[in-house]
Amino acid sequence: MRFLSLVGNSFGCSASGERLVSAARDGDFQEAKALLEYNPRLARYSTFGVRNSPLHYSSAQGHHEIVSLLLESGVDINLRNYRGQTALMQACQYGHWEVVQTLVLFKANIHRADYLNGGTALHLAALNGHSRCIRLLLADYIPSIPNFCYILRKKSRNEEYISEFDESALYEVINRPSDGGITALHMAALNGHIDSVQLLLDLGASVSEVTVEDGTTIDLIGAGCTPLHYAACGGNVQCCQILIARGASLTAENANGWTPLMVARSWHRDSLEEILSTQPERQLQFLPSPYLCLPLLSIVKIARECGWRSGDSVPTCIDPCVVCLERKCTVAAEGCDHEFCTQCALYLCSTNSTSTVAHGPPGSIACPLCRHGIVSFVNLPDTRPLVKEIARTSLSLSFCTCSAEGPESTSLETPFCKPHVHCTGISPLGSSFRSLSCQRFPSVKLNSSLCMGAPDTSPSLVPRSVDQNLQNHLARCSRASFRRSTSHSESRRSWFCSFNQYVATGSGC
Repeated sequence: MRFLSLVGNSFGCSASGERLVSAARDGDFQEAKALLEYNPRLARYSTFGVRNSPLHYSSAQGHHEIVSLLLESGVDINLRNYRGQTALMQACQYGHWEVVQTLVLFKANIHRADYLNGGTALHLAALNGHSRCIRLLLADYIPSIPNFCYILRKKSRNEEYISEFDESALYEVINRPSDGGITALHMAALNGHIDSVQLLLDLGASVSEVTVEDGTTIDLIGAGCTPLHYAACGGNVQCCQILIARGASLTAENANGWTPLMVARSWHRDSLEEILSTQPERQLQFLPSPYLCLPLLSIVKIARECGWRSGDSVPTCIDPCVVCLERKCTVAAEGCDHEFCTQCALYLCSTNSTSTVAHGPPGSIACPLCRHGIVSFVNLPDTRPLVKEIARTSLSLSFCTCSAEGPESTSLETPFCKPHVHCTGISPLGSSFRSLSCQRFPSVKLNSSLCMGAPDTSPSLVPRSVDQNLQNHLARCSRASFRRSTSHSESRRSWFCSFNQYVATGSGC
């Protein structure tokens, strides 16, 4: 019977869960918000078969506001579907950088790999050429220091800056192979995404990584291929040029004995004949990637500590942000000291695509006011860390646990009873949790069965001085409370909760 009671509580979740899935897929923020306020555990609902949650659908469609709403409702950010893909993977696959930014700020796991080919979110972003997503994924590994590019290229020996930068961690993440030994650089080079290839190379991607023979991967070129082999197969001239400029070997042979030139000929890439046949006399010089962004790590840390979605405008603010003219300034750019709100600073870092700055090192972004190169952001003195709310221990609604003995509970699991006359309803968490506590009748201890509307009361709990008419009146009031509910659906929910506890424990509420 207890099992049936548990199953019964989920009968109404399927329809509401499908409504939340539709709202997440279509971008209906108000519908999603109303459903989550009614039942927060709907955030964990997943469709049958593909096992996609509302977080997957909203991420794949780019509805970043709904993504934030679901994450604030307590859903697991690393939920997987039947393929093992997380919401971060789907956002990177379709290039929704705003969703990726939100998930990164909530500390989504970028190292998860799917079940089919072992690809991570970085592989999917590189496969489709979404350079902004690549930049956001690696934000925690790129320090906000002015000579980062020189350190990475071994041109600087400043031990002070080297100690702040874990180069091995970045190398491991950016060169992580999927099934078959395919890296993110292989995927970007194959599809001719020059911006992504350039960004990956600037961040330390290796041009000498080779694929391996793997039965789960369909490889039309063969094992032992470098990114240049894949670029030759794809036929993009610029990708081949930048790989050669960064040290890719023209004579490297794969397991079939093919060089990049032979691969290009087999795929009829005639435009690559001259480039891949001889080593150039002088190395081509390429500007740093326009998607490299040094101040991103600093503003991400500030956003996590102090918040970034203060959407309410501040009309009384004397000195608002010069970009949005709505929110209060919370950060300042190091160097020029111009002040911005955290949300605008995040937007500047996430959307920047300028390769040259008037005054600043490679990877700095131009200040919108003075064009000075910004390398990092700092908190303003009056900016306080965000006070974290108490985390919910569970997204499921608790069963009825009313008890007339002992003091009233002040925890989140407040007894659930139908109020009438002497009951006061309280809602500490909003409309999502309908917690109610009963106030005792003066000089009388009520039996817990009154919550169920039991006809009789226990003589041991009722003083003899109380008139029999008063006992009958209390019993009639408790029974009538179910009939005179403000809404029929609320009465059914209250009765259902009480009945489940009665069956499970063999007693009243």
